[in-house]
Amino acid sequence: MTGTNTDHATRIIDRCREIAGHTEVSGEITRRFLTPPMQAVHALLRRWMESAGMTVRVDAIGNIRGISTASVPDAPCLLIGSHLDTVPNAGAFDGILGVVLGIAVVEELQDYPLPFSIEVIGFSEEEGVRFSKPFLGSLAAVGGLDEYALRRKDREGITLAEAITHYGLDLADLSDAVLSPNVFAYLECHIEQGPVLENEGASLGIVETLVGQTRMHFLFEGQANHAGTTPMHLRHDAMTAAAEWIVAVEEYATTHTGLVATVGKLEASPGAGNVIAGQVKASLDLRHASDAMRNTAVAAMIDNARSAVTKRGVRLTTHTEMEQPAVPLDAHLTTLLQNAAAKAGFPSRRMTSGAGHDAMILAPTVPSAMLFLRSPGGFSHHPNEAVLPQDVEAALATAMEFLAQLRDDRTKDGHA
Repeated sequence: MTGTNTDHATRIIDRCREIAGHTEVSGEITRRFLTPPMQAVHALLRRWMESAGMTVRVDAIGNIRGISTASVPDAPCLLIGSHLDTVPNAGAFDGILGVVLGIAVVEELQDYPLPFSIEVIGFSEEEGVRFSKPFLGSLAAVGGLDEYALRRKDREGITLAEAITHYGLDLADLSDAVLSPNVFAYLECHIEQGPVLENEGASLGIVETLVGQTRMHFLFEGQANHAGTTPMHLRHDAMTAAAEWIVAVEEYATTHTGLVATVGKLEASPGAGNVIAGQVKASLDLRHASDAMRNTAVAAMIDNARSAVTKRGVRLTTHTEMEQPAVPLDAHLTTLLQNAAAKAGFPSRRMTSGAGHDAMILAPTVPSAMLFLRSPGGFSHHPNEAVLPQDVEAALATAMEFLAQLRDDRTKDGHA
């Protein structure tokens, strides 16, 4: 398979940084689903894809898709990609790197025919920022975008369906966003978004499982009252109930291996320094590779909250926003990917992903594999997010070797 060098890695990094310049907020990287900066991103990707000989289209959910067709008629198709949207004030590589690296793979294959086509896809939405629902791009690709999702509104009151129309896309073509039945595998390359690989001095990780996630809202409702005239024993303080619960969340997660639990958002009402909080809304993000352990933890978190409110005469309401089971990636493709890294000269380690990725939406439908690159400093969803040129070189070389292994594997098994 064609070799790679640091010049290719530098070009990939430069392209990611060029895309980062297209943002909704000057001075930071913020690019939500189907906002104006995405038009400029699509223009860049289209130019690079077409220069690499790909046929390019933007589907009805805003996924950009470039296809490099095999010389064999009606050939199966390998999908390579990741997402194009960001969280507020993000870094330059989360998601984008996997799309740009996919284009680089096709560029490397100019004189190397394969018995399968390659489709590089930039999913329009994965982070869930604009419509408080993640994976819109990949859900559409597997036919999982329902009418309820299309009615969701952003903070400006624009529905998802209206956003699609405002972007110049046709909602009637949404079925055309579904992947072709000839797609036989999916490869996603992504920064680790954590410190494990750096801590071990490793460039690459081979993802085996994407952890299950539960996202909830906890509403603590007490009684707002004067901070100076209400004795402590007569209070119904929603804030202290929430505070006790938050500490209990941390203690529980700390004592259960592999579990991570985060209360990342609090909204207190009325929100004045001299008023006892009458209402506190708190988020809970809970993740584990075992669905049974995650479900047990959710029950424990609810019990802890009930205990905290009972002490204070406060009411509790809970709402589950998302329930995503753990997703194992394809065992055979995962082995091929690890073998590819070793043959390319880059040792790797198998690992679990604590973050959600488009692969977790595709994997139940399309056999999927995922390659992690080291995140210097462990930074992600942060302006300091970075990649090392040697790690990008390692990922590109591994992806190329993976294609060779995939070619040989399909030939051995008698596939077209």
